[in-house]
Amino acid sequence: MFEGLGVAPANILLPNCDLSKWSVVACDQYTAQDEYWRSVEETVGDAYSSLRLILPEAHLNDSDVEQKIVDIHYAMAQYIARNLFLAHENTMFYVERGVSGGKIRRGLVCKMDLDAYDFRPGSQAMVRATEKTVLERIPPRVHIREHALLELPHVMILIDDSKGSVIAPLQQKKDRMDKLYGFDLMQGGGHIDGWRVDEAAMKEIAQSIQYLSGHTDMLYAVGDGNHSLAAAKTIYENDKKSTPENIWGLLYSRWTLVEIVSLNDPGVEFLPIHRIVFGVNPQKLLEAFCAYYPNVVVGEENGHVIHWCYGDRRGTMTVLHPEAELAVETLQNFIDQYVEKNGGTVDYIHDISVVEELSQQENAVGFVLPEFPREKLFPYVQKHGALPRKTFSIGHSQDKRYYLESRIIEEG
Repeated sequence: MFEGLGVAPANILLPNCDLSKWSVVACDQYTAQDEYWRSVEETVGDAYSSLRLILPEAHLNDSDVEQKIVDIHYAMAQYIARNLFLAHENTMFYVERGVSGGKIRRGLVCKMDLDAYDFRPGSQAMVRATEKTVLERIPPRVHIREHALLELPHVMILIDDSKGSVIAPLQQKKDRMDKLYGFDLMQGGGHIDGWRVDEAAMKEIAQSIQYLSGHTDMLYAVGDGNHSLAAAKTIYENDKKSTPENIWGLLYSRWTLVEIVSLNDPGVEFLPIHRIVFGVNPQKLLEAFCAYYPNVVVGEENGHVIHWCYGDRRGTMTVLHPEAELAVETLQNFIDQYVEKNGGTVDYIHDISVVEELSQQENAVGFVLPEFPREKLFPYVQKHGALPRKTFSIGHSQDKRYYLESRIIEEG
């Protein structure tokens, strides 16, 4: 029923253990906050946990990273051997996630066809990247995934469903579906409930997606997890090279688990992603910004407004008559060339309070960006291609997807 729609039901695994200790936040969060991951480690203790199956990016440059990856693959094999997982075959999960502000974000967990996805610039694929894919960031993720027995998704895919026909109706049907879980996520992640979608509801979902597909050439946009999805795509393309074309459809690597959410869901909050530049002289960097954009003025005017902070200093500047369409483009274009020429490192932060905290460090300066209007997302990507990297975030860090479901991607 989902033929040609880019998504399909999947064989989804759920662990039979304490889910409040199993489920941890996406690996690409809290990259500059080691204390967060130490706290997760203390919470998990010796319990079964997805923490053992992922590599937080905060540890990506650790000296023992190769051993960490070996340990991840071993833990996957051990969990499977111990029959930890309960299999739910050929299905989708309907998920309700409590997020900041007391809102509920609704999602649909299923598998996505990587033949329908292309992250390359100028792509006209059904599934498109929303941010520029940094090719250098793909190999570490490929290295982790290529010998893994399991995948655990933190990718969220957006669908522009203004009429609420795909996912929203499941809220009224959940009482007739089998409830699979309901628990509080650790570290302030809110509450999550999940149901197995029945056959009748899946048929209605397919019909609704089919209708949407007839009105756009870009059906899905990657909301979160751009680089993880690009890694999965890279592995699939490599597998195709050594596999006869007539059996590509049987490759485990052709599909990947995702959660689909509606761009228009009231629980989907679009937030700007801010920047911290470390290892620079803040005052010299700001002076260089003004030289790079001679039409910059102090204060908030009509143009691209950017707030900055370092130490106990705060300020606002506006680039008048900018050439770029978005403020994030204006800032990122400058930062890229400045760091390349003068050194320094950039981190991408979701929460303003964290920007302010980290900008207290010596030789660090933070930049706070304006909100990104969600209604611009699909038109921008269709017209220009991917946004600059780390343009927007779906919710605060604690609202990101937590690892919970998994899928076999390689025979043990």
